[in-house]
Amino acid sequence: MIPFQATELFRPYLLSGERVLWSGRPKQGIAFSGRDTLLIPFSLLWGGFALFWNIGVWTFPETGQGIDWFMRLWGLPFLLAGIYFVIGRFLHDAAIRKKLHYAVTDQRVLVLRGSRSLKVISLDLHRLPRLELSEHRDGTGSIAFDTDSSSSFGFGRNGGFDWWVPSLSSTAQFLRIADPLKVYDLIRTQAHSWGLIESTD
Repeated sequence: MIPFQATELFRPYLLSGERVLWSGRPKQGIAFSGRDTLLIPFSLLWGGFALFWNIGVWTFPETGQGIDWFMRLWGLPFLLAGIYFVIGRFLHDAAIRKKLHYAVTDQRVLVLRGSRSLKVISLDLHRLPRLELSEHRDGTGSIAFDTDSSSSFGFGRNGGFDWWVPSLSSTAQFLRIADPLKVYDLIRTQAHSWGLIESTD
């Protein structure tokens, strides 16, 4: 049974006779990924260096020539970037996921992004590229529909920034959803009914 609220949310974007078969949302709150085993140590090194740099230049005694304001101001952007890498990116990612809604219909996959001003991503089932399922240790999973937009190192149209904030990825995807295999099989079943995605079983 699909929640009534979810059905109503997608109703304005449905085609005539189109039915919602599944709807869901990404995992809410702070979420970690396998990439963070590399990103967290790097961000701590960056943030720590930026912090000590700024402490040093702001507490260093004045010289006879006065305060070197260039050196003091030059370090502030690096400190702000360090704070974002260490803490801000997790809050940013959580805020974006809070405004994401997903649906699978008998004709399309739909992604709604935003709250007041909605952005709608719609992919026809009979035009889907290959699907890619990634399962996470917490039981959630991600389904990407546009895997060709990213290289094997994750540097796609966003220049790799989606490594830091996965919800900013330009790849059309269902990010960190519950029961990912069930949803994956549903999409494949519907795509097979159009006869355009061959089974690899």
